Amino acid sequence: MIHRRRKTDANHAQIMGVLRAMGASVEDLSAVGKGCPDLLVGAYGRDVLCEVKDGDKVPSARKLRPSQTEFAATWRGRPVVVLQCNADAIELIRTLRMEAAAGLAVVRIEGEVS
Repeated sequence: MIHRRRKTDANHAQIMGVLRAMGASVEDLSAVGKGCPDLLVGAYGRDVLCEVKDGDKVPSARKLRPSQTEFAATWRGRPVVVLQCNADAIELIRTLRMEAAAGLAVVRIEGEVS
């Protein structure tokens, strides 16, 4: 079986860089396929799945593919976040920081790796 690298949006690497520069852990999931979001982002004890779309493209070119829509609709975790530009990435990290500062609950599992 031949595996081809999946095409990512033009701003994919730049958004990953912004998230990392703000102290987030970032795992690139773009090769997973099957509608799985592009990034797993962790910051302030929270994890978020993010789909990267190029905000410079026309709105019709930024739409989620049917597989992405289905994944987001059936995912039982935190809602998938769509990031279209660096400002969206910055806002995501600020939101996670505010949640942490407000003491919003983070579920801890006994015996978890620390």
